[in-house]
Amino acid sequence: MLFTDKQKNEFIEVLYSLIDNWENEIVEFKEANNDFDKNKIGQYFSAISNEANLKGIQYGWLVFGVKNNGREITGTKYRDNDGLEVLKREIADGTTGNISFIDIVEVYPIVNGEEKRVIMFQIPAAVTAIPTAWRGHYYGRNGESLGPLSIEEQDRIRGQENKDWSKQIIDEASINYLDKNAILIARELYKEKMNKIHISEEVDEMSDAEFLTKIKLIINGKVTNAAMILLGNKDYDYVFNSPPQIMWRLYGADGSDKDYEIFTIPFISVVDKVFTKIRNLTYRYMPNQMTLFPTETQQYDPWMLRELINNCIVHSDYRANGRIYVNEFEDEIKLTNPGTFLPGNIEAILQPSYNPPFYRNQLLAQTMVNLNMIDTAAMGIRKVFRIQKDKFFPLPDYDLSVKNQVSVIVYGKVIDMNYSRVLYDNPKLGLSEIYLIDRVQKKKKISKEAVKYLRKLGIVEGRYPNIYLSFNVAKSMGKEAQYIKNKAFDNNYYKKLIVEYIEKFGCASRNDIRELLKEKLPSVLSDKQKEDRIKNLLQSLKNKGIIKRDISNSKMAKWCIDDLSKFNK
Repeated sequence: MLFTDKQKNEFIEVLYSLIDNWENEIVEFKEANNDFDKNKIGQYFSAISNEANLKGIQYGWLVFGVKNNGREITGTKYRDNDGLEVLKREIADGTTGNISFIDIVEVYPIVNGEEKRVIMFQIPAAVTAIPTAWRGHYYGRNGESLGPLSIEEQDRIRGQENKDWSKQIIDEASINYLDKNAILIARELYKEKMNKIHISEEVDEMSDAEFLTKIKLIINGKVTNAAMILLGNKDYDYVFNSPPQIMWRLYGADGSDKDYEIFTIPFISVVDKVFTKIRNLTYRYMPNQMTLFPTETQQYDPWMLRELINNCIVHSDYRANGRIYVNEFEDEIKLTNPGTFLPGNIEAILQPSYNPPFYRNQLLAQTMVNLNMIDTAAMGIRKVFRIQKDKFFPLPDYDLSVKNQVSVIVYGKVIDMNYSRVLYDNPKLGLSEIYLIDRVQKKKKISKEAVKYLRKLGIVEGRYPNIYLSFNVAKSMGKEAQYIKNKAFDNNYYKKLIVEYIEKFGCASRNDIRELLKEKLPSVLSDKQKEDRIKNLLQSLKNKGIIKRDISNSKMAKWCIDDLSKFNK
């Protein structure tokens, strides 16, 4: 799979977290300078897959280019000529059920000023009740040692109850219960995700039954719950005790019901339908006092909303006979689904080394990953948090207080400008730190230890528990306060504001310029002094040939750009 630079940077975070907080039975580091025995890779695949299952997490890691002793990043030349995708098939040929790596990622961390190639092999946990074998043998780990999987551990895996609701068969259903158009969408999404010509050609030659069998939505010719959720024809939704539904509701500023709509299966295309109902307005705000024009953004990032709605789909407990709700308010959206939040708390997910437990609907989850509907490697929620962080917006709020229900609120506006300015001036803050800062702006309780830490960074003021964010203090973290009422900026700053304003709006009257600068000129100046200052700034720009009047009458004239190229000369 091809990864964006941003995704690779996220994997580098995971790499460093694995190095710092590694669990030796589900993570293995190998230097692998030039080559590595494929049979040994298969043995490690089996061992890490089984150990991940026994620990109740979704995957483990085999990492090339890092010394096991001391975990020093050395780099590797293993298969550096496009041989990694072939390895996926080679491993699948020798494993139970032909399973292979979830992803193989090449990253290039910089060590002592030099890029080092590191390969991260993401290994899935053994399927429930089925230990993973390599060439007929079961492997496990005892600390860092590789060896046979004990009989007791094999029995523990084989004795697991099959808890994957989405994998269960619907006896009365057949492929005719599925929506033809939904299957076509699934084919295209799968080809797009795999991004390989030979896979696309293979899929195009398959019948619907063959394709759905390949992606495991049909098992032994039988339709699974996952198949009906994603691809089912709504005329046959009676196969469920309660038809799966997503309800969108719109509320007014006073809390009154304004509109609603109910969406049914197939869920593979339902997100786009829900998305069209949401009013995604343009929001303007100024995260930094040193800018002339406000930042403009959509209230809600489209990728973020799709990820969150699809998360509701994949994590819902469909046995609870409840709906998924997308409740839209004036400046926030609340999404709710039946089920429990398997990680237990949101703080755990924000750690780069987080290993998710088994999903309630494991087959549904893996299929949605393969169809590019949700992010992989548990990065989806962290990416949602980063999107809000990059916009200087409040982080999402997860509410787990209602039994068997998960709710998340995403915000479409700024709550506290001090919070936005802290993020703007300190782009290197991590998600865990921003999470604490976000809780402060929302007046939510944090520990005394967390407050002490934020005080050390110079972000909060006040006496515990009544603490608050301080813009002046926060500004001092990265640079001295720049916006001080009684201190003048140099003339170039004001000239730049004038030129930017005229460039944006075409021309500007004297009154326009006055309104632009009156709050930015030093407050110690009198009105007369401010007028003289503005007059001198305009005259200077005119004398340099940067601006000119549009008519000769100075009282009626507007200032327009004459020659912008002269501004920096």
